[in-house]
Amino acid sequence: MGSVGTLIIKTAPDNLQIEHISTWDGELSRESNIHLFKAFLRALTTFLGKLVRGEVDIVHIHLAERGSALRKALLALVAMAFNKPFIMHAHGCEFHSFHSQLPVIPRKLLNWVLQQSAYLVALSESWRDYYMNNCGLTAEQVIVFPNPAEIPENIPDRANYQQEIKIAFLGRICKRKGIFDLLEAFAHLAPEHQEKSKLILAGIGEIEEAKALAQRLEIKQHVTFPGWVDPDGRNKLLSDADVFLLPSYNEGLPMAVLEAMSWGLPVVTTPVGGIPELITNKETGLLVNPGNIPQLAEALESLITNESLRLELGKAARKRVSPLDIKLYSRSLSELYFSVSGTPKSQSVEPPLKEAVTASRRH
Repeated sequence: MGSVGTLIIKTAPDNLQIEHISTWDGELSRESNIHLFKAFLRALTTFLGKLVRGEVDIVHIHLAERGSALRKALLALVAMAFNKPFIMHAHGCEFHSFHSQLPVIPRKLLNWVLQQSAYLVALSESWRDYYMNNCGLTAEQVIVFPNPAEIPENIPDRANYQQEIKIAFLGRICKRKGIFDLLEAFAHLAPEHQEKSKLILAGIGEIEEAKALAQRLEIKQHVTFPGWVDPDGRNKLLSDADVFLLPSYNEGLPMAVLEAMSWGLPVVTTPVGGIPELITNKETGLLVNPGNIPQLAEALESLITNESLRLELGKAARKRVSPLDIKLYSRSLSELYFSVSGTPKSQSVEPPLKEAVTASRRH
């Protein structure tokens, strides 16, 4: 399930009973429509069973774009048929493109479903404005919950105790995430700066294409592809790193950036989606334009060569993201659940308030 949903369940208070119903089957769903259909059918069957048995009070639906939005709209209709209030939680970084390309009638139907939600959770103020202006939701209906982060209590001292500068990337290895731009930018660095640096590109996707590009650019000796990493592996990667890069072409509010900032890493990324509301250029990170390889190379070189800048931006990044700690997020989300259910939070709830969570893929 998506990492936001994982954190929600992990930190849920005792008076909330949260059950996750997965609507996809990992990479099998990404690679096969048959697997995706089977996973969704299982989820729908489970969801219907819980509704029929009266095991659901509210429904929290995580949606993205394209098929995800349409499948989750169907789940919302099912919730409505059983008179259950639902919250839509929008993660899709390409929802605007998908929405604008829908034929008129499907677009109006999708808008209508979104309008029936008790709340729609947006990841940033810019996304809030989008859903209000393009989907017909009210100002009271759309609330901003930036993605949360687990803030580690202790982070390593990143003063220059090592000669090698480790530059990390976490995410899908693909063009949208700017992975090929990242490799091109690294190839633009002076040879002496390449020699003292190492790129660690963690994730699944177009790995063979990225390896081939690294070889053509003659930088393959400086690049490693560890593949998918679990939470412990992610934490070790971020703990060991000196710089984090995510030069995406579009985003919602990427968990990878939040995680890197929580580990005190200076981040180089792009001003897309909700990122500009999180990162101020040259204060809490470095922002470059999507696809601008010389600009990306310049930002990267400045962090490789300037230790004080790395440390200063990393410290500011951690301070900036601290208010998004999952413990504070969980408290606010809990209050939202109780307001939707109509149950006063101060009231003892026996049995615990029940909630069915349907989650899309990690975004």
